[in-house]
Amino acid sequence: MTSKLLSPWLTIRVQFVLAALFVVAGAAKIADPPGFAHEIHNYRLVPGEAVNALALVLPWLEVVTGLALFLGLARRAAATIQGVLLVVFIGALSINLARRHPVDCGCFGASNVARTEAQRLRDMKLAIARDVGMLLLVGQLLAVTSRDRTG
Repeated sequence: MTSKLLSPWLTIRVQFVLAALFVVAGAAKIADPPGFAHEIHNYRLVPGEAVNALALVLPWLEVVTGLALFLGLARRAAATIQGVLLVVFIGALSINLARRHPVDCGCFGASNVARTEAQRLRDMKLAIARDVGMLLLVGQLLAVTSRDRTG
């Protein structure tokens, strides 16, 4: 079973899926910095003076790490950064879910669709599940790159 999970066939697909998701998510945020800054502000986790800087830096970090995976450059570093980002995203969503403070995740850009509080809380749970799934994909890449480094 381990050989299948660490196979080159699976790894290349995992790499491209993560690359595509991060590039698309980052590009959507780059296209609308004020909208993404608003989404970050709504989480109520970041000091106001850091919101704009985060809104400008995070999307580029997503795009650069996605492109690195797509091109097969610095795979371990790119996957590590993506893993850290996913843990932060999961944590931010979870904190707001525990507070019962519905936020639009902002994962793929700002949302203009009006939804009820219950719908937004459900969407937050789905976003957490999606991010956990992506974190498992990152884990696969990290396991492969760790194995490649040790022998």
